[in-house]
Amino acid sequence: MTEMKIALSIEEVAECTGIGRNTWRELVKQNKLPVLKVGRKVLIKKDTLEMFMDANEGRDLRIGDNVKAVTRKSAV
Repeated sequence: MTEMKIALSIEEVAECTGIGRNTWRELVKQNKLPVLKVGRKVLIKKDTLEMFMDANEGRDLRIGDNVKAVTRKSAV
């Protein structure tokens, strides 16, 4: 059976984007994109990652003030 993931770990996001794990961890710490935390594991939904990448195209992600935050509306 083919595994179809809707969310990726920090390590997987770093691997598929070419952006380092520490950069992604810092972006999560700064609340620049919504994540799901399960214990120590942090997951980023693929569609959220795509929205984040689109919103920050051409920006230096290492400069926190330069990064646009992406938010998700709550389903409450």
